[in-house]
Parts: sequence; C-alpha cells; structure tokens
Amino acid sequence: MELLMQYIWQHRLWLPADMTTVDGCRVEVIDPGLLNTGPGPDFFNAKIRIGSRIWAGNVEMHVRASDWHRHGHDRDRAYDTVILHVVARDDCRIHRPGGEEIPQLVMPCATDFSTIYNEMVNDPVSQLPCARHIASLPRIYITDWLTALAFERLYQKSDRVARYVGDSAGDWGEAIYIVLARALGFGTNSDTFERVARQTPLRKLLRHRGDTNAIEAALFGQAGLLDNIPDDSDRADYTQRLRQDYAFMSAKYGFKRPVSVSWRMGRMRPQNFPHRRIAALAQMVSDGFTIGYDLLHAETEADVRALFDVRLHQYWKSHYNFNRTHDSDTQWHPGEKALSKTSVNTLIINVAAPVMHAYGTITGHSALCERAVELLQSIPSENNSIIRLFESAGIDCPDAFTSQALIQLRRNYCEPRKCLYCRIGHRYLATRAIRRDAGVDKND
Repeated sequence: MELLMQYIWQHRLWLPADMTTVDGCRVEVIDPGLLNTGPGPDFFNAKIRIGSRIWAGNVEMHVRASDWHRHGHDRDRAYDTVILHVVARDDCRIHRPGGEEIPQLVMPCATDFSTIYNEMVNDPVSQLPCARHIASLPRIYITDWLTALAFERLYQKSDRVARYVGDSAGDWGEAIYIVLARALGFGTNSDTFERVARQTPLRKLLRHRGDTNAIEAALFGQAGLLDNIPDDSDRADYTQRLRQDYAFMSAKYGFKRPVSVSWRMGRMRPQNFPHRRIAALAQMVSDGFTIGYDLLHAETEADVRALFDVRLHQYWKSHYNFNRTHDSDTQWHPGEKALSKTSVNTLIINVAAPVMHAYGTITGHSALCERAVELLQSIPSENNSIIRLFESAGIDCPDAFTSQALIQLRRNYCEPRKCLYCRIGHRYLATRAIRRDAGVDKND
C-alpha cells in the first residue's frame, strides 16, 4: 500500500479538491520532491503550500499514522525535516521533538484506485492484465517503451560480457569463450556450460589447436559425459580415445572438474543435447577461436552468421550422444552441421550483439554499438510463449530487437508485477483512475 501511495504522490494522481490536511488546511503540491529508495523520508526536497504558507522539506508516507512511532521515526533525527505526513488512515497525530504538530494529510486519489491497482498486480488468472489497454495506446507510445526496453536488455548483456573480461584479466578471447559456452546451453544448461568453460580455460585448449579429438576429450571429460559410456557403444575406438586423451589433458593441465555437473536432458529434442553443442565448441577452438576478432570486423549479417556455421566431423555426423546412432525412423538427422538457423539466431542475440556492444562501449567505438543494434534488427523475432502472448495483445514483433524488448518487459516487469514501473502499466493506471473518477468506467 505504501508503494501505491508513493506512486500516486510521485505522479500526482490525486484529486485536487480533496487535498486538505486533517485540520482542514488547503494543500497545494508545488513540487512532490524526489523519490527516495534508501533509508530516510520517502520524498526529498518537496515544495508544498499549506494554507497560506509555503514549506520546503521532506515528505513521509505510512498506511497508518501510528506507523511513525512503530517505525521509530520519533527517535530518528532524519525525520525532523518532514513537512507533511501522508497517510491512508488517520489514527493519531504526529509531533516534532519540540512539540510542534506535523501537518498530516489522508491520501486522496481517484475512486477505487487501489482496487484498479490490485486488479492489475494481484490478478491470479490473467497472464497480461493490461492486454485490453495495450491495443488502445498510441503506437508511438509502445514503440518508445519497447526501444528503451531493448536497449536495457542489450546493456545488461553487454555488462555481463564486460564482467567476464574483468574476470579474465582483460583477455577478450577467454571472456568470449565463456559467453559462447553459456549461450550454447540455450537457457536450460547455460549455468552448467559456463562452469565447464571456466574450469577448462581457452588458453590451455588453444595449445592443441588443430587437434579436435584432444579438445573434445578435455571438454567432454570436464562435462562429466565420459563417465558412463557403455563398453558396447558404437565406435568404441573413438570413445576410448577420448578417455585416454582426457586422462592426458587432465594430468598435464591439472584440470579440476566442476562440482555437481548436472545436465538437463529430459523432454529435450536430440538436436539440443549438450553433446553436439560441446562438439561444436571444440571445433571452434580447434579452428583457432578467432570469433572475437572476426566479430569486430564483420560488416554484414551474413558475415556474422558465417562465424557460427560449424561443421562437425566423424562421430558427430551420425550421433547426438554417446549411446545411440541416428535412427532412420526418427524425423531428425544429425548431419555435419552443428547448429540450425534458429540456433544461430540465438547465438547472434546472446553472443555476437552483446560482444560487439561491450567492446564498442569499453573502447568508445560508437559505430560498433550501432552495428550491434542493427544486427538485432536484421534477424527474425524469437518465437516463444512470451512473444506470442504480446502478439495476441496486439503488439507486432518484426525482429529480434523487438522480441528482446518483450522478453525484458515480461521478465523484469510483468512477472514480478512491477506494473508501477512499466510505462504501459503507468498509462493504464493513470487512465483508469481518471476515467473512474469521471464516471466513465463505472460499469467496466
């Protein structure tokens, strides 16, 4: 309730006619002040006319006036500068240490505003409570918000790349290797892939560039996928060679396998098993892992897409794990191409664009940041339940730049019910509050 009161105050969603103190003095808010998210009064540096006098200072809010004492504000000198106490329930009066009473106002707002708010944030049924309202918003309003969200998400991913660079003592190659490994987990196994990559440093693997078997052995061994291969598995000579090579690599470099390596493969399509993803990563390392340099010099989407066109060889042309060959009765055929077009799109979103943006931000190459955005705008939208949810509400999603915005909106605002911080939610609440007060929606 206090959060709602802060929102109403910050955005002036009260009814001016009802702005009076509990003693009947007229209140005019000249400046509501700056919202404080830390300790101390809720709003700093407000400017308020109470009766004929203008006050400058801080504003504090509580559901009950008595919460002032319950929260210990009467013993905290930080609250001596409060010029107005805004409450939902007037159950006592508050005084300064010298005995002077602090003006108190019962929060006025449009009729049923709290009901409207609760309908939005506490609706247990609807997946998108504001869906009907979205269609009525001006397109430019939604476009501006989605643009901001897309950049918000890109900056988050870019910041993660920068952190990896810091963790790797400035080694961009090592950082990109970890970013790529994480991305190859495609959400389900991302954390496990990252742990394996961190425990199997790129700089050591690159000493064996050109020796795909040795690199595969190191990664498969570190991933714990060599432990339970049946002795009668197809191509036992290959799997036996992997075990031998891993024993050599592990002893040579002192590899420590990540603790509690656990791969999720239940209800997963064979092409998404981690085995072929690891084989793809091993092939890229064996080829020299120049993806970082190549990304910075890629001019077109086709150039970037070519970086992930990994061709597997030998065993992985006909396998998706160590236990079975391809069954001709199934609809999926392994083949030598490691990644589908959809998977490559995902890597462009989660690896290529963030790396470009991070490098451009850190080095001051704004053109590279712009290229990262253009890259996202050039590839198709992702196709998942989140995108379909917003499309059903009338939001078009033509490219990955927009789909990333919608995912950011859903994950960071809708799911945690931060409707007050969402521009769509704000517009919805403000509009509904005004319409309810005017009597427009009384039967809605």
